[in-house]
Amino acid sequence: MSDEYDLESGPDPATFAAAAPEPDIDETTDDPVYAVGVGPGNQEYLTPRGERAIREADVIVGFTTVVEFVEDLTDADLLTCGYKDEAEALEEFADRVADGESGTAVAMGDPNHSGYQFVGKVQDAVEARSTSPDSQTRQDAVEREDPESPVRVVPGISSIQMAASRARTPMEDTEFVTLHKSGDLEADMDRLATAVTADERHLLVLPRPYDRMPGDIAEFLLEQGAEPDLEALVLEKLTHDNEQIHRFTLAELSEHAGGSGKEDTPFSDLIVLAVRQPV
Repeated sequence: MSDEYDLESGPDPATFAAAAPEPDIDETTDDPVYAVGVGPGNQEYLTPRGERAIREADVIVGFTTVVEFVEDLTDADLLTCGYKDEAEALEEFADRVADGESGTAVAMGDPNHSGYQFVGKVQDAVEARSTSPDSQTRQDAVEREDPESPVRVVPGISSIQMAASRARTPMEDTEFVTLHKSGDLEADMDRLATAVTADERHLLVLPRPYDRMPGDIAEFLLEQGAEPDLEALVLEKLTHDNEQIHRFTLAELSEHAGGSGKEDTPFSDLIVLAVRQPV
């Protein structure tokens, strides 16, 4: 993948991450970089394998709000970032991994549910740096005839799994759609409408702050022909001490549509929308 990408025209880093299965990795001899899902925020939902990857790392990279959830579990150097300085943080992370340090990238929840753009960026940075002629990792890899530093995803507990439990929407009867990503969402919105209006499945959605929030999604579904009295739950800050579940009909929730900033919605960015079909 190129160092520069346009999410509107590609390549999308999520596509890069999903382009091929993970290679076989012998964790006793290889030095994989771990991409760990830290769960929904409560450390009781962090898996032991994820905790070990965090604890044993020399350097950790992730968004500031994610790293804060696990910083007390490790003595590693912490490289925190936001969207604006994400590329710089990943470049420094990749440099240090290439110089022989063990690295772990952390993401909220489970990367397999809504984190492949981040996984792709991590993988791209690590592979680009590890194949540079002056890296120690590159020199070691040449001897093994293996030029890449493998990236291993360590799944976590997703807020989607928590929401399915709270809303009692079994996943086999539910359509899951993530809008929590950059780029065009037209195909994803079409999936939402089809699931609710044609397939009559429950719906679990990760909204996108702050232009595709629960009220906006409810309004869209009504425009596509969804029943106004369908039950809609906004599950906020799941597993946190201040967890809340807001209960609406789809019509009631649509009254919160509009706007594109924090001040335009009553909900935080740590939310899952569940729309339930009659059972």
